Amino acid sequence: GAHALGAAAYAARAAASGSQDALAAEVEAQLDLLHAAARAALARLPLLGTDAAGPLGSGLLTRGDLGAAIQLLQAGLR
Repeated sequence: GAHALGAAAYAARAAASGSQDALAAEVEAQLDLLHAAARAALARLPLLGTDAAGPLGSGLLTRGDLGAAIQLLQAGLR
């Protein structure tokens, strides 16, 4: 699941080209296409930064545009 969020975050960052509005729009588009079963599985992951031992606990995915995209994705999943 964390890998799926990471891949989605990288895609959103690439599509956004530095624009926070474009990042949010890409995340919204991704959420609109997400299958219900995948949405349910991803919603069970711990929120970004809450599990220090997990892949969403620290590191590259928690910072900058990637972290912002994952936060938007997780907010949209809940």
